[in-house]
Amino acid sequence: MNPPRETPTVVYVPRDAAALAVGADVVAGAIHAEAARRALPVQIKRTGSRGLFWLEPLVEVATPQGRIAYGPVQPEDVPDLFTAGFLSGASHPLRLGSPEALPYLQGQDRLLHARLGVIEPDRVDDYLATGGYRALEQALALEPPELVAQVQRSGLRGRGGAAFPAGIKWDTVRRAPGPTKYVVCNADEGDSGTFADRMVLEGDPFSLIEGMTIAALAVGATQGYVYLRVEYPHAYRTLTAAIELARARGYLGPDVCGSGRAFELEVRVGAGAYVCGEETALLESLEGKRGLVRAKPPLPALAGLFGRPTLVHNVLTLATVPVILAEGAEAYRDYGCGNSRGTLSLQLAGNVRRPGLVEKAFGMSLGELLYDYGGGTASGRPIRAVQVGGPLGAYLSPSHFDLPLDYETFAAAGAMLGHGGIVVFDDTVDMARMARHAFAFCADESCGKCTPCRIGSVRGREALERVLAGGPVEAELALVRELAATMRDASLCALGGMTAYPVLGALEHFPEDFTARARSGRPVQG
Repeated sequence: MNPPRETPTVVYVPRDAAALAVGADVVAGAIHAEAARRALPVQIKRTGSRGLFWLEPLVEVATPQGRIAYGPVQPEDVPDLFTAGFLSGASHPLRLGSPEALPYLQGQDRLLHARLGVIEPDRVDDYLATGGYRALEQALALEPPELVAQVQRSGLRGRGGAAFPAGIKWDTVRRAPGPTKYVVCNADEGDSGTFADRMVLEGDPFSLIEGMTIAALAVGATQGYVYLRVEYPHAYRTLTAAIELARARGYLGPDVCGSGRAFELEVRVGAGAYVCGEETALLESLEGKRGLVRAKPPLPALAGLFGRPTLVHNVLTLATVPVILAEGAEAYRDYGCGNSRGTLSLQLAGNVRRPGLVEKAFGMSLGELLYDYGGGTASGRPIRAVQVGGPLGAYLSPSHFDLPLDYETFAAAGAMLGHGGIVVFDDTVDMARMARHAFAFCADESCGKCTPCRIGSVRGREALERVLAGGPVEAELALVRELAATMRDASLCALGGMTAYPVLGALEHFPEDFTARARSGRPVQG
């Protein structure tokens, strides 16, 4: 039973978009109503998600023994939970025990995502209580070259598509001449199967704010912008509130922490163009122009936003910076393998039994991720293909499941880790249609500035549609390979250049899905 209490029992209910999509708000309302009906004092705190999406809404109760999790909780479960005594962590079919003891979390290396699902994202004091702003305090005592050296020693690489060493980019911007410099966060997370940026923005926004502030101190910037995709309204509200709170507490503004050094931060919302995830198209959009890719050189580090030296990183890269400063560059570098250092935010999606967020040191195998964490397919059928790295990532077959998750190994296999999105397909997938989708996606999202991307994607889609309709396979696939190679080698940016990855990966690893068309004559769909 739930004993009477004078001090309210704290109940944690996530407000992450994924939890909201499966009824977290309704569950929070039901808990509040049931507690009132039973005259039991309860305080509901809304957190981010821990990233165990198959268990959402995941409700946690603070007990003398620590937090106890229950999930997935539906509104109709709430009265029975109260009757069983869940406010005291009592037994119930939905009881999961300590969240940290769950195998999915226990085996992870949660450095960047340690606060997700733990703190209230709009409370500065929660952030401070979990080590927040300790890194900024250290950064204010260091000179810019020392800050840059810390990032260089850590081995941090950009957690987007190119995986470029962050320290080199920082040093380039720091050394670039000019009185005005910018720090820009690319929060235009648009790859299929990716959600880690959103989870940080909704569950731990101060880590991004702190990371951007440290980056600004290192490169000499006084103004920062977060370019956020329009499809993230919850992230927008949480991040803008956090920026106001940080400013009110002196962590942003003309005199950061009384140091006499200024840094201001604004959020700008994009209009939904996928190509604006490319850094130069993003900068064009930030300047109020159409999102077209710029020719390089000059690099944004030398002539970026409004022609000024600009440091551009995504959310995960910048939010990792406080971890490096607080724990030490060498401690961060101890995670990982080879030239892939630290941890990677892996996002499991698609036809997978346990979708969610996994943060692990580089080096774990793809198969371990898919089976030990993902649990195989949700359908129960064999995994036939996975796409790693978003809609422009290569399709891999089970023969690749022993590949360690690191940048160099994946590159050698003709693949990429990208932003860490993993989309799973079972043995019912038609890989010829998926290859056609890659061309169609590129055609829809191309900014149109370069001919290989603008025309090649359309011609490639048309060629595969003829294959799907039972046309002459050999000649059409020869054309597809030629188009893919031209797009890869001659496109202005990665949108066209990387469309070759899923197309050629599907052709190489699943050729039977293309040659069967001539025998079956199955018509094209969608």
